[in-house]
Amino acid sequence: MTRVLLIGAGEVGAKHLTALEEMPDVVVCAVADPSPPKVRPGVPLLAGWRAALRATSPELVIVATPPGIALTAARAAAETGATVLVEKPVVVDPAALVPQAGDERIFVGFQPHFAPGLAALFREPPAIRHAEVILACRRDRGYYRDWRTRYATAGGILHQQAIHGLALALRLMTPDPVLSCRAQLRRWRGWAEPEDRIEAELTFAEGRSIAVRARVDDHGTPRHEVLLHLADGRQLPITGRNLEHGLGPAAAAPSHQSLRLALYRALTDAAAGGAAHPCLFPLAALRRPLEVIDHVYRDAHGNSPAGSAA
Repeated sequence: MTRVLLIGAGEVGAKHLTALEEMPDVVVCAVADPSPPKVRPGVPLLAGWRAALRATSPELVIVATPPGIALTAARAAAETGATVLVEKPVVVDPAALVPQAGDERIFVGFQPHFAPGLAALFREPPAIRHAEVILACRRDRGYYRDWRTRYATAGGILHQQAIHGLALALRLMTPDPVLSCRAQLRRWRGWAEPEDRIEAELTFAEGRSIAVRARVDDHGTPRHEVLLHLADGRQLPITGRNLEHGLGPAAAAPSHQSLRLALYRALTDAAAGGAAHPCLFPLAALRRPLEVIDHVYRDAHGNSPAGSAA
């Protein structure tokens, strides 16, 4: 039985609690949150995560807090010897991800990376010439509250929304530095500092490139997809509302809950001393996507409604 501590029981933490109840070999030993919601009887509720780590000695820790807390909590949990899952984007500043002891036990919560066919891609990445990351969804005013209001605490679309696809594409491509970047962002609604749309074209060595088209003001069917253009001329589409179709047909796509459970199973195997599943995303691998995202926002040109934050 794997003992799990949940740090952060808000919107995302509640999803973890619901999913963990379906894991037969897992027990939630405590929830750490200053204002936790009601949980099932018998689960201790603690206000401070540091005290919770000392009191519970968990094998697995799930950190579902805003970015300002997430990295500190995740690294403190890893120092105890626990395996750790931390929700994206973890941090906004890539400089915070200078490697530290214990980081090898921390993984980022990219459950769409467990979609069909992706494990084989991660084991043997194909030669990729170009990648397209496409995101279309709608986030209304209610989404932009508390820590999501400001770029410094939430980041933009690329940190909060398109990071699943962008991190996937970058993980499969040669880790070269960015040679050039053209980006355009638009803030029309003015509900928060993060933008409504962003488009970017990035080039790397030997002609490799990534195009990003992401928007959170779309009224159509939500989609978050990655199209890989291979060096041999083939295309590999990774599709779905949030990549969940993977390389398979839409009719056979797993549910988001199924993908989350697959992520937990991989984590519990790692906590038991097994080899890391190829779909687990190591914390160290997150630095490159954050550096690329930072590059995009530094170079971006944009427009904003009168009186909004630029």
